[in-house]
Amino acid sequence: MGMKTEDIRSIAIVAHGSAGKTSLAEALLFDAGVTTRRGSVENGNTVSDYTPEEQKRQISISTSLLNYDYKGKKVFVLDVPGYADFIGDLRGSLRVAGSAVMVVSAVDGIEVQTEKAWEFAQEFETSTIFFINKMDRENADYNGVYEQIRANLTKGAYRFMLPIGSEDSFKGVVDVLKDIAYVYNDDSGKFEEQGIPEEMISDAHRARGYLVEAIVEEDEEMMMRYLDGEDIPIDELLPVLQRCIYKCKIFPVMPGSALKNIGVRQLMDLIVDYLPSPLEMRERPAVKGGETEITIKPDDDATFSGLCFKVLVDPYVGKLSYIRVNSGKLTTDEPIFNVSTGQEERVSTFKIMQGKDSVDVKEVTTGMIVAIPKLQSTRAGDTMGKAGSTVLYPAIKFPRPVYSVAVDPESRGDEDKLGTAVRRITEEDPTVSFEKNAETNDNILSGMGNLHLDIVLAKLKDRFGVNLKTRVPQVAYRETIRKSAKAQGKHKKQTGGHGQYGDVYIEFSPLERGEGFVFEDKITGGTVPRQYIPAVEKGLRECLNKGVLAAFPTVDFKASLYFGSYHDVDSSEMAFKTAAHLAFKKGMAEASPILLEPIMDVKVIVPDQYLGEIMGDFNTRRGRIMGVDTLGHLQVVNAQVPQAEMFQYAINLRSMTSGRGTYEMAFSHYDPVPEEITKKIVSERQGLLTEEEE
Repeated sequence: MGMKTEDIRSIAIVAHGSAGKTSLAEALLFDAGVTTRRGSVENGNTVSDYTPEEQKRQISISTSLLNYDYKGKKVFVLDVPGYADFIGDLRGSLRVAGSAVMVVSAVDGIEVQTEKAWEFAQEFETSTIFFINKMDRENADYNGVYEQIRANLTKGAYRFMLPIGSEDSFKGVVDVLKDIAYVYNDDSGKFEEQGIPEEMISDAHRARGYLVEAIVEEDEEMMMRYLDGEDIPIDELLPVLQRCIYKCKIFPVMPGSALKNIGVRQLMDLIVDYLPSPLEMRERPAVKGGETEITIKPDDDATFSGLCFKVLVDPYVGKLSYIRVNSGKLTTDEPIFNVSTGQEERVSTFKIMQGKDSVDVKEVTTGMIVAIPKLQSTRAGDTMGKAGSTVLYPAIKFPRPVYSVAVDPESRGDEDKLGTAVRRITEEDPTVSFEKNAETNDNILSGMGNLHLDIVLAKLKDRFGVNLKTRVPQVAYRETIRKSAKAQGKHKKQTGGHGQYGDVYIEFSPLERGEGFVFEDKITGGTVPRQYIPAVEKGLRECLNKGVLAAFPTVDFKASLYFGSYHDVDSSEMAFKTAAHLAFKKGMAEASPILLEPIMDVKVIVPDQYLGEIMGDFNTRRGRIMGVDTLGHLQVVNAQVPQAEMFQYAINLRSMTSGRGTYEMAFSHYDPVPEEITKKIVSERQGLLTEEEE
């Protein structure tokens, strides 16, 4: 089956969670004759949400790839999750799709993830259609939502279609350019063409006027004719309109109901008639040979190149790498080369996906979006090419994880399988990370939010049989001292035969933050023989990991050995090491020991109206505001906050800002812990240590 590049369209269906993306995808497949009945999210029988977790939660968790044929065109559809926790998928999908269909609820209007999706679509210069869904619902407000889009997202949004009726009486759409009404009787997707209802004529003409004005601005000669009062024929307007849509100057807005299957066919027409084919898309920036900046034309005759934007581990097929072909062709007879890793891989087949099902093809061409099974080295963001290629596309900038939990295997068997399972999950999802904290020994699993990590844990259990308990991670506290103190450590044991004898006097004094541990030898007159001095230092270093206050690592102090005594027969390295242990315990306890805690640099980005609440909240977290910057209608708050106060922040920020705030965080430095909090930590820690000893 040869697929002509000019006949391909690819769309990412994006929206805030629950705006109706998956229902719209179902309606598209049904109207194109791919399915004989429309699945519903409630019944868990949709083509795209097919994993047990998605059916259980009734939300999309992972981008599904679908496709249909319509009017001689092949349309690839990416059904993208709408929840903030899966923002990595949103970014990857918008990076590769030819265009976006942004679904906005006619009841809820623009929501947080609508803004996020719009931001990414702008960044990648993606042509976009706004589909205002749920027009059949109570309180649906088409014009209100349209005004919101113009006010908050883009002045380039224009009403291409108007709704006939609203709420219960919503029954069709009017195409303002073609001057036709499409009236539906039921949810079969069948409609009749009629004249525009009398009461809508003036509104339709007004909408058409605005749209035509925007189109003729793109063509000077047409503009002059228009200003002279000429009525420009529609077949002259269309090519200019297409150009405006490709160039992201005009964004069509239309109403519909995915559930009632009204307006979906008109959306399908817009997709094939107005959205760009791969050949009409922008050239993509890349780097050749590691330094030369170039752009890659979408051209079938060019060398094959593509981008892997997602990896999925399918329980049936194994690992699937989702690839978008940016230029050229490739057949299954040729190997594929991962330019990012320098590894060549064999292609057994290319799969055109339909949810979890697929059709195998032998050749791919520019613009196609396919899955390749069992590529070993390929991860999301990798550039694919032919052997020897040095053309690299910029990697997909996936957001950094912001929410962490500590995980403990429930059994020895779980522990043995944990490493492999987690490696597979992080290969599949670049927004998940896993590491062992060397200081606290915690296994830290991080992701984009609590829902995200719940799903990762469910995958680890269902797919790999690994059961994990979660808890709040431990804070890597440290100990230090505030003043100097001297102490003697004397170890003397007389038993039959050889005894043991070591005796040291050590002064402990504080150092600047970050200086670690310094040992100073101040012995004069051989009171401690030369050969035993390294044993004293070694003995002190053995104590560093368990401080005197709460057994946390001890830092930033100097130990000066200034006096001691020895025994000709009974002294040994072992005895002096033990003497150093005794001096450490006694001296550090008298040098005013304190706890130190990690302080994080936190950067929070929120809309103006939440600024006060965010700053007030940081005060309750013992945070210090370092400064506030303005970024458009957003505020950027920079603060320093103790790590101990930040573990639940992803969840708290989401509820404070209705999900519109984002943040990032990095380690800054260590600071002393306030006294009342120190007391609490020390008593908790002593309880834990006693349990361990028992």
